[in-house]
Amino acid sequence: MKKSHCLFMLAVLLLFPFGAASAGGSGQKGPKKELTIYTWDEMFPQEILDGFEKETGIKINYVNFDFNETMLSKLMAAGGGDYDLVIGDDYIVETVIAEGLAQKLDKSRLPNYRNINPVYRKQFYDPSDEYTVPYGAGVQTIVYDPRKVKINITGYADLWDSSLAGSVGIIENYRVINGMALKVLGQSYNTEDLDAIRRAGERLTSLAPNIRLIRDDHLEDELLSGEISAAVMYTSQVTLALLADPELKVVFPKEGIGFGIMPAFIPAKAPNPDAAYAFLDYILDAERGARCFEFLGYYSTYSASDPLIDPEMKEFLTLPEGFNINMEMIQNISAGADEAHSLIWTGFKSAAGQ
Repeated sequence: MKKSHCLFMLAVLLLFPFGAASAGGSGQKGPKKELTIYTWDEMFPQEILDGFEKETGIKINYVNFDFNETMLSKLMAAGGGDYDLVIGDDYIVETVIAEGLAQKLDKSRLPNYRNINPVYRKQFYDPSDEYTVPYGAGVQTIVYDPRKVKINITGYADLWDSSLAGSVGIIENYRVINGMALKVLGQSYNTEDLDAIRRAGERLTSLAPNIRLIRDDHLEDELLSGEISAAVMYTSQVTLALLADPELKVVFPKEGIGFGIMPAFIPAKAPNPDAAYAFLDYILDAERGARCFEFLGYYSTYSASDPLIDPEMKEFLTLPEGFNINMEMIQNISAGADEAHSLIWTGFKSAAGQ
C-alpha cells in the first residue's frame, strides 16, 4: 500500500490547539532526546511533528524509505537498532516480527491505545496485538468518471468491458492487480493454487486492450485530466480525486474488497524507546489522529478520531458500518506462488504495452 506523496490543502489549513500542555517542553533541562522515525515521506502533518517537539522537548529525526524491502534490509543489518519507531506495510511487518526485530509493546504506556478501531486489530501480522499500532488503512477501490463511462461499474469484472478500451489506469502493484483477476474468478487473493493463479493470469492478460496507464504515483491526476476514465487506485489517490471532483464515482468491488494496514512498531533494540512510546501515544490522541488521517488520506484506524474528521473528508476516510464483512487482506504467500504472480505481471505489462 504505497504512500502517495501528497499534501491536502484542506488539512494544511485546519488548525487545532495543542492545549496548555504545549508549553510543557520549554522548561526541560539537560540535552534533548531524539526520536528517529523511519517510514515513507509525508506521513504526518508538520504541525503534529512540531507540536510533539514543543511539548516534549524530543527532537524528531525523520528518515524516509521508498520500499518496504529496503526498510527490512536496513533493520536487519542494524539488528533491530538504529531506529526508534518504524511504520511499514502489514506483510513486511509480519516478517519483522517473525525475525525478532520488533519489541512487544507495554500498553500501560499507551493510554490512548483504547482509541484504536477493533476492525484493525488482531490481524494476521500481529494476531495478539502485542507489537503494533495500526496507522492508516487502505482498500482497493475503482474510481470512474460517469460522464465518460457508458456502463455502470459495480465490480472488477466490469473493467473488461470493451467500451473501456484504452481508457483504464491501474496502480503498479502486481498482487493487487493480479488479485483483481483472482477475485473475478472467485478465488482468494492469497491462494496457493498455482493452476488458479495461472488461470487468473490468462484472465488478466485479456484486460490488456483496456489499459491506458500502469503507474503508481499521481494516477489521480490522469483521471482528473481525462487521460483515463476509470482507475484502480490507492486510497490516498482516491481521496484526492474525490476532493477535486465530487462527480466521480467510487466502487467497492462486488467480488470482494482487499485492504491493507500500515502498522507502527518499536524495533527490538530501539535507541530511545521512551521517545517512541511518547510519540505513539501523542498521535493516538483522538483529535491529533483526525488531523493525521486528513493529511494522510488513508482510512482512519482510530474509532475515537472518526467523529472529529472534517465532514468534507469523513466519507472518504472512514469505513461504513459493517463494511469489513467482505474484506480480505493480501498476505505473504509461498515463493512458488509469488514467482507465478511475478511472471504473470511481466507478461501482462508487455501485453498492455507498458
